[in-house]
Amino acid sequence: MLINRTTGSASVVPELVYVDVEQAVDWLCAAFGCTELWRAGGHRARIAFGNGVLIVADADPDYGRAAPKRDEPHCHSVLVKVDDVDAHYDRARQHGARILGPPRDYPYGERQYSAEDLERHRWTFTQAIADLAPRGVGRNVGVSADRRRHRSSVGATLSR
Repeated sequence: MLINRTTGSASVVPELVYVDVEQAVDWLCAAFGCTELWRAGGHRARIAFGNGVLIVADADPDYGRAAPKRDEPHCHSVLVKVDDVDAHYDRARQHGARILGPPRDYPYGERQYSAEDLERHRWTFTQAIADLAPRGVGRNVGVSADRRRHRSSVGATLSR
């Protein structure tokens, strides 16, 4: 597969909408450590973090795009893996990110914190602190919800 340096190599590329694309790109690079790949005027840009890519798009009603509203619930968030979540947390705070929760350890082997950017998009930054087997943290690995329901209904039928 040919990799285009302008678009990056990520298979999934989310698009987040901001009122001011140029301000958003500058802030995301400064506060969260993203790297700018390119900008198309003031209406669109691509940024990267590690091997992930994100589109920063302008709020444009002609394309059905709007920035998050301050008083409405969120419908998405972005999860980003970092090498040192505590250092990242300090950097984000210094650049004015709204911290939703400080770094803390979770039983599934991650240390995380969550923040909002200047447009109120939610971000969670995570650092692996342990390599745990998925089954060891109580998850069904490789079994879809449909298959679990099917197995449950078959088991209920057989037990009658």
